[in-house]
Amino acid sequence: MALDSNSIPLQDQEEQEPQLQDHNATAHHPSAPPDELFDISTTVDPSYVISLIRRLLPANANHKHNSSGFEALVQGLNADSMEKSEPTPPGVISLHSSKDVSESMDIIDDCHKNAPEEGENVDLYGVPVGIEAWEEYGCILWDLAASKTHAELMVQNLVLEVLLANLMVSQSVRAMEISLGIIGNLACHEVPMKQIISTNGLIGIIVDQLFSDDAQCLCEICRLLTVGLHSSERITWAKALQSEHNLSRILWIAENSLNLQLIEKNVELLLATIENSDEVVHILLPPLMKLGLASLLIILLDFEMSKLMSEREPERYPILDVILRSIEALSVIDGHSQHICSNKKLFQLACDLVKLPDKVEVSNSCVTAAILIANILSDESTLASEIAEGKLFMFPSLVYSFQDLLSCAFGLISRHDMEVTLRIRPDLPFLQGLLDLFPFSSDDLEARSALWNIIARLMVRVKEKEMSPSVLQQYVLVLVNKSDAIEDDLLDFQLGDLQSKARTTAVSSSANLLTYNNYAIKSILRRIVSILNQWTTSKDYAKDNDMTDEHADDLSVDRLLDCCRKHSEHEPSTVSQGTEE
Repeated sequence: MALDSNSIPLQDQEEQEPQLQDHNATAHHPSAPPDELFDISTTVDPSYVISLIRRLLPANANHKHNSSGFEALVQGLNADSMEKSEPTPPGVISLHSSKDVSESMDIIDDCHKNAPEEGENVDLYGVPVGIEAWEEYGCILWDLAASKTHAELMVQNLVLEVLLANLMVSQSVRAMEISLGIIGNLACHEVPMKQIISTNGLIGIIVDQLFSDDAQCLCEICRLLTVGLHSSERITWAKALQSEHNLSRILWIAENSLNLQLIEKNVELLLATIENSDEVVHILLPPLMKLGLASLLIILLDFEMSKLMSEREPERYPILDVILRSIEALSVIDGHSQHICSNKKLFQLACDLVKLPDKVEVSNSCVTAAILIANILSDESTLASEIAEGKLFMFPSLVYSFQDLLSCAFGLISRHDMEVTLRIRPDLPFLQGLLDLFPFSSDDLEARSALWNIIARLMVRVKEKEMSPSVLQQYVLVLVNKSDAIEDDLLDFQLGDLQSKARTTAVSSSANLLTYNNYAIKSILRRIVSILNQWTTSKDYAKDNDMTDEHADDLSVDRLLDCCRKHSEHEPSTVSQGTEE
């Protein structure tokens, strides 16, 4: 039973009044009327949010579509929720208005009489709202929709129906962008997402916006579709996109757009189709591959690599990263990986990225490229021999050292001997690039495993006893200069840090990966020990003949040698033995 205010002691009333005043003083917007107060925790007055939704109602919807549907929407927006015959369901917040039903009908009649011009909307009382005001109200709702509380309040109060009406009416591209942006934010929350799915005709209208000519609208539609494919309703979104007409448009945008943000959002949408549940992959990936998805991604990567090599544009780095992630994800999908792993152009591009001297700004992309290379080598092992033999060099003549060329010119070594040296000499810049990536992959087990995997495939082909002293010297310099990175990573592997992580996550693939890597690492360390021993034997010859101006420091060599010997002899009890490649 409610208490009469007269029964409350005067002292208590005086204490409550300042509290009420303080609350009103901190409110962002005026308080709602008593009949529009809601039991909701928010810093924004719910009635204010609802008034914004009302102001987005398109006035010309009744001219283009069924007028009875439009009138029903207006009635729903202005209906008196206090009607006794239709109590509000528990937990549902309805739109309120202090006006009665007759006054609501007056608003509808007023809309018909005034018939605002194309592109205009009506405000709460039927007064036409200009497009600038509409955009302002829409942007406020766009921001508010990022909050779960506000998003749920909005969908409970017909915002999706209002936005659907706007999408069905010819408006400015900015209004279309805002409408899609609001829906995109709403879709990030579970309850509004289910409401989006259940709103009749909304998904079809959203997908149709793929054929817009405005870059910003396309950015928002790609973002919205990506959110949809990552949600619990992913199957519904995948089925809405599966027609060849829609998928061709997505690929066309990726290939032809010059807007950097749109390219990034578009490829993120493609990535969402590749990195998804088996059901979504089964629905979308076969038609996308048939339409040339693999070739398109390689073309995009080739273009971004040419930009990276010619001029550094930081705004393009996210595009490079998402393209590589898409290709890497595609490289491990059964039935489709051959399109990636058999492409030598792609392999060359990935190797070139790993060999990039300055990796700090694009370190994530370089790490992804290394994982991609490891995936390709697991399917195309012959490519490891091509790297070791220098066949993937853009300029093969550069693999010869200056001393080798001089020796050949003066008849000290034959051209045949130089070619033999080339066949047994790996791509040193590539090896150095791999070692450079260890600091950037310290928290990524998969990436570190990929690096050791690739290095093992290269090192097993190194014939240090057949190398010329100059080539051997360069090889040793690369290893010694990266000895700190090697030693730091060995500490994680050999002292059991990663084993602990694998046990903690309880992922069997991680444990298997660790088992293989202990073998790969031991193989690499044995090869390094052999190379350093061979260099120690021949270093006096190299110094006497002044084969190079740069010499590896003996102390550094000894330190690396001791480290490799120690870790190659270490036998972790938790790791079973396997076989080398």
